[in-house]
Amino acid sequence: MSKTPKPTEINLHQKSRTLEIAFDDGNRFELPCEYLRVYSPSAEVRGHGPGQEVLQIGKQDVNIKEIEPVGNYAIQLHFDDNHNTGIYSWDTLYDLGINKETLWKEYLQRMEQAGHKRK
Repeated sequence: MSKTPKPTEINLHQKSRTLEIAFDDGNRFELPCEYLRVYSPSAEVRGHGPGQEVLQIGKQDVNIKEIEPVGNYAIQLHFDDNHNTGIYSWDTLYDLGINKETLWKEYLQRMEQAGHKRK
């Protein structure tokens, strides 16, 4: 049985392009759509094994157009760039929330190393 906290609230703020998630342990995260998109759990982004990740570029303006529940354990996010293959489990969302600062820095470093800058 998973010990991961469960969401009590999921709110999409399309104007600020942020997904706000409150968990039953009291944590609340504001996750930018761009961040969720570049860390999508899909094979298209993560690859099929270590070292196969695909750096997502030019996603600053991406937004979520639909949130679809997947059973009692996840949501599927439909982005306006037509990406919709990642299933975001509660574990994944919680992990993205707790580690947001570190993961975002890693993403920006990978962008820079690849010769790209955010607009």
